[in-house]
Amino acid sequence: MILQYKARLEKIEDVLSEKLPEFFSDKWRRSFFGNLPEAVSDGYISSLISPCRDLMLLGGKRWRPLLQVLCSELVSNAEPSYRLVPLVEFVHTASLIHDDIEDSSDTRRGAPAAYIKYGMDSAINSGSWLYFAAAECIQKSVFSCEEKNILYGIFFTELRRLHAGQAMDIYWHKNKDIIPSEEEYLAMTSLKTGTLASLAAKTGIICGHGTENDLLFMGEAASSIGVGFQILDDVINLTVGNKGKKRGDDIVEGKKSLPLILHLKNKPEDSAKIMDCFERAAKEGVDSSAVEECIQILSSSNAISVAYDRSRSMIIDTCRQISGKYPDSQAAVLIGELFSSMLHPLEGIC
Repeated sequence: MILQYKARLEKIEDVLSEKLPEFFSDKWRRSFFGNLPEAVSDGYISSLISPCRDLMLLGGKRWRPLLQVLCSELVSNAEPSYRLVPLVEFVHTASLIHDDIEDSSDTRRGAPAAYIKYGMDSAINSGSWLYFAAAECIQKSVFSCEEKNILYGIFFTELRRLHAGQAMDIYWHKNKDIIPSEEEYLAMTSLKTGTLASLAAKTGIICGHGTENDLLFMGEAASSIGVGFQILDDVINLTVGNKGKKRGDDIVEGKKSLPLILHLKNKPEDSAKIMDCFERAAKEGVDSSAVEECIQILSSSNAISVAYDRSRSMIIDTCRQISGKYPDSQAAVLIGELFSSMLHPLEGIC
C-alpha cells in the first residue's frame, strides 16, 4: 500500500486486533457478552473467535475501513471514525466465511477456508456471531444517542441488503438454466458488494458530521466503486486468477458473472457448452479441464475485455466525481489514488 496510507492502516489494524484479540480480558468479555457464567472459560470463547480472527489476520486490502476513514476526513476529523472500522471489516470477514460455505470454496486468502479448517458448524456459528459483534463498536462509541440510532439504522439496513444480494447470487447458482440480465447482475452486485462500500462511506460521513447531501452522494459513489471492483474481480478470476485462489474457481461455482452474461448476449448458441462446463467443473473441481475450456469459450468474444473496461470506467469516473465535489480536499485525492492503485493492469490479457 502507498506510504501515505501507512499510518491510517496501522491505526485500523490496532483497532481490529483490539476488538478480536488473541487473549480475552474481563473488560473485553463484558463488552461483547455482558456477564457470562463462570463456567464459560476462555477456551470456549476462543473456539468462537478463532475462525474470525484467523481469517482477518490473513490480510485483505482493508480498503473499506480505509475508505471509511477518508470519508470522515472529507468533511471533518477522522479520529472518531477509527473506532468504528469493525463495522465494515467484521461484516466483510463474516460474509467471506459464509460465502465460502455457500460456494463450496476450498481456499480463502491462500489458506483453507474456515469451514474446512474448523468444521462447518463452527464456521457458521462464528461468522454469524461476527455480524452481531460488528455493532458493538457503535454501542461503545462516544456518539450521541441520536447519532447512534442513525448508525444502527444504516448498519442494519445495509446488512439486510447484503443478504438480499447474496440470495440473488445463490438463486442463480441453484438454477443453472437462468442467465440473469445485465440489469439483474448490476442490482445483485450493488447489494452484495456495493452495500459494504456504501456502509463504509456513510459511516465515515456520519463520524465527520457531514451533511445529508454528503451522506447520499458518498453512499452512492462508494456503491458504484464497489460494483466496479466486483466486475474487476470477475475478470481477474477468468484471466490471471485472484490472489489466494485458483484461476477459474468461479467456473466451479457456476457463477453468472458479467463476462458470461455479455458473452451469451452476443453468442447465445454457446449456452449449452458453458452449462456443460459448469456441471463438469462442479463435479471435478478447479483442476478440471472444463475450467480452462469454459474460459476459452468466454475468451472467444470480447466479453471479458468489455467487462474489464466497464469496471475501470466505473471506478475512475466515480473517483473523478468525488474530486469534483470536494476539489480542495486531500482526502478526495487520496480516495482517487487508493482505488487507482488497486486497478489491476490487465491490458494485453483481456
